Amino acid sequence: MSAPARLSGLEVITLGCRLNALESQVIRGAASTAGLEDAVIINTCAVTAEAERQARQAIRRARRERPHARLIVTGCSAQIAPERYAAMPEVDQVLGNREKLRTESYRAPGARVAVGDIMTVSAATAQRIEGIDGRVRGFVEVQQGCDHRCTFCVIPFGRGNNRSLPAGAVVAQVAALVERGVRELVLTGVDITGYGGDLPGKPSLGALVRRILALVPALRRLRLSSLDPAEIDETLWRAIAEEARLMPHLHLSAQSGDDLILKRMKRRHDRGQVLEVARRARALRPDIVLGADLIAGFPTEDDRMFARSLDLVQEAGLDLLHVFPFSPRPGTPAARMPQVSTPTIRERAARLREAGGAARGRALSRFVGKTVSVLVEQPGSGHSEHYLPVRLPREAREGEIRHLRIARANAHALIAEDLA
Repeated sequence: MSAPARLSGLEVITLGCRLNALESQVIRGAASTAGLEDAVIINTCAVTAEAERQARQAIRRARRERPHARLIVTGCSAQIAPERYAAMPEVDQVLGNREKLRTESYRAPGARVAVGDIMTVSAATAQRIEGIDGRVRGFVEVQQGCDHRCTFCVIPFGRGNNRSLPAGAVVAQVAALVERGVRELVLTGVDITGYGGDLPGKPSLGALVRRILALVPALRRLRLSSLDPAEIDETLWRAIAEEARLMPHLHLSAQSGDDLILKRMKRRHDRGQVLEVARRARALRPDIVLGADLIAGFPTEDDRMFARSLDLVQEAGLDLLHVFPFSPRPGTPAARMPQVSTPTIRERAARLREAGGAARGRALSRFVGKTVSVLVEQPGSGHSEHYLPVRLPREAREGEIRHLRIARANAHALIAEDLA
């Protein structure tokens, strides 16, 4: 049964990535400060055609449910194609990715379309938030934008070029969130392994991780969002080996297991580098869980090329997959390449998801009979240090970190029991 429609008040609908989720908290604060009371703000994603379809669907649903509310569209899709959303009769205002974070953008009467040139933004700004996923987990933005131009990706046109926050500003955000009771933080951004390239001295992501853990000893658990296999720096490798509070879970932006496809994607790594990252990670932390993004049906991908992606799952020992059926993004080089048929893309995505389900099952079963550390995020459930979902034997206080023995696993989660 669906929840009843909200009839009034400020509502922020988030589509897409963790960075969008974090920014939605900033949006809510900015809009509230501006005195916006009866509005729906939709923070869109542009990573796939499906993401844009979901944005249009969310806009139409919001207007049906809230016919008198001010409806504002923002996020990456709005940044890239503001005219598309301005043309929708349901939409009252379109804001760009820079404008959405500013209080003044939500004061009436504002411009109906306020979308600046994101490529002219040269510095990141620290955004104060109060946590996401409740009070015990949160995200901290460490950089924005991306200097690379993968042939399938429109995100740089929505987010701009790489802009890193100084380490001091990141540490201050971490310390403030920990003081509010956050137990686990995820460092997030568009290309976090590109962190520091635009800062004086070019500090690395690994150096930032070391500094956070040294200067905020009360932070219990630290995680990283997606990593580029070509950019993991040596200091980060040492942190993975030595820092117990850096969680044993890495997610790789792999995208394909075939070298020619990776070249056509304009990725900077090859298959061998993914395998080497997996090997090295397990040598340093034998219990580590590895995730990866994979695209099914990239232009020119034939059966043999796809098979190499499928084989990569077992060869690299990947545990958790995010599978994306390829969808051409207008204006990108990949959209002009010979396309794979839609039925073939869907079939390959289904096969990758099936392989991912089997890999997830193997990962879960690996921890049966072992003791794990679980952050309690809501009554009856939490996540282990490996970012595997855990069902608890009894209710525990939100924010507790409990050491529990895993009695069994189902297809989706570990089932824990109390230690004797």
